[in-house]
Amino acid sequence: MKSLKAQHHALADAGAQLAIIAHGQNSGAVRIPFGDKLAQSNLYPLKPRQIRTLQVNVGKMCNQTCKHCHVDAGPDRKEIMTAETMHQCLDVLRKREQLNVVDITGGAPEMNPNFRWFVEQLTELGKQVIVRCNLTILLANKKYADLPDFYKKHRVEVVSSLPFYAQDRTDRQRGDGVFDASIRALRLLNQIGYGKEGSGLKLNLVYNPSGAFLPSGQTALEKSYRDVLRQQFSIEFNDLFVITNMPISRFLDYLLMSGNYDNYMEKLIQAYNPAAAANVMCRDTISVGWDGYLYDCDFNQMLELKVNSRSRHIREFNDRALMEREIVVDNHCYGCTAGSGSSCGGTIA
Repeated sequence: MKSLKAQHHALADAGAQLAIIAHGQNSGAVRIPFGDKLAQSNLYPLKPRQIRTLQVNVGKMCNQTCKHCHVDAGPDRKEIMTAETMHQCLDVLRKREQLNVVDITGGAPEMNPNFRWFVEQLTELGKQVIVRCNLTILLANKKYADLPDFYKKHRVEVVSSLPFYAQDRTDRQRGDGVFDASIRALRLLNQIGYGKEGSGLKLNLVYNPSGAFLPSGQTALEKSYRDVLRQQFSIEFNDLFVITNMPISRFLDYLLMSGNYDNYMEKLIQAYNPAAAANVMCRDTISVGWDGYLYDCDFNQMLELKVNSRSRHIREFNDRALMEREIVVDNHCYGCTAGSGSSCGGTIA
């Protein structure tokens, strides 16, 4: 597996090819760097509008090794956020009422030894807490068996990846047996009220395409998910988030090894939507890495593209400096602006 810096260099090399303004022989698509595309939409430099969400990656350790994972997470990853860095996050949140959403990611965030304490502290502060749960962690061993009740107690919003509502496609992307385990975990969450109308316990699912193509419409796909999961498995959920696969980390490896990189990037560029670009999640989110460094988004974090600001670490969080910064962009950002757009909360336009 290539290092993160090697991946960034590969992405930059591919971006240099896109910088040549030319017409593709087959598609007629214009190749242009993302920053230039933003300029054509009067959006460059891209600036924040507010900082409402703190997305916190508490570590890259995970009980799964998914093929599409942009974090390159897995059981062998040792990067874990310390309690000290969590305290620094809490200090920032305690002083800022407008920063009211905390989106906790991993890896499997539950594998951080201080995960539960962190969630407890966040709920005491009155923050809306979102946890990106891979579902199978709930069944990994007895250590995690009471997590559904823990989530319910703290009114945590659970966002879970389920690449498809059929076993073959899910297992191909996430590993053998993952679909069956995910269904069992969803039933456990449903049993205590998650996803049920009127419960106030939000359970949202995430769809990622399984190959080098763009996702279909979120509304139609959500209906299909809802119908199949309800009829075949008696499972309920609130919303489906459709997310475009970003050309970084394992998915970038797949694109390069399969020879699909150029075609995939061309699809993203052709589908560029100015309305999606105007509403990308980095305009109201700050991403905190496991070591406390700040990024414009979770994807930039994986490419080690820190914020363009004198406020570069959570311990030196400065509202004014972060609001005045220019958001760091590169050609992978086409993934967030294609079609209806893509964010950690699904489509955006």
